[in-house]
Amino acid sequence: MPETQKATFAAGCFWGVEETFRAIPGVTKTTVGYTGGSLESPSYEDVCTGKTGHAEAVEIEFNPEQVSYDELLQAFWSSHDPTQLNRQGPDTGTQYRSAIFFHSPEQEQKARESKKSLESSGKFQKPIVTEISPAAKFWPAEDYHQKYLQKKGEKTCQ
Repeated sequence: MPETQKATFAAGCFWGVEETFRAIPGVTKTTVGYTGGSLESPSYEDVCTGKTGHAEAVEIEFNPEQVSYDELLQAFWSSHDPTQLNRQGPDTGTQYRSAIFFHSPEQEQKARESKKSLESSGKFQKPIVTEISPAAKFWPAEDYHQKYLQKKGEKTCQ
């Protein structure tokens, strides 16, 4: 069996982001959680204050022979509005920011190239505010958040 790779994305409420990626063939595992902040072992309540610096994010394990990182980036860009600063839909705060947390120099290059390509495409009238940063410690969210929409029989947060 080929070795899986990791990718980490933040695009608003992690329930919907997880559902987007969970449905992609080649994605072998999704975990919702918190990354990019300063507090050790944060809870949902901690992150909701907006004071920890964490983003609600999804860590993805994928089989690169079945789905490419470029395809995951396409799913990321099309799943949310990357021009909204610290918000998606009704959710506001730094924990809902748009971010790509890269796990390798190759992922960083691909993320930056895809952002630049999207910026020059004219698709958005406002600047893309998506942060591109090295993957930091990822803290899995509480069990009740994992596969939340699947457990509820829903496809989106809306």
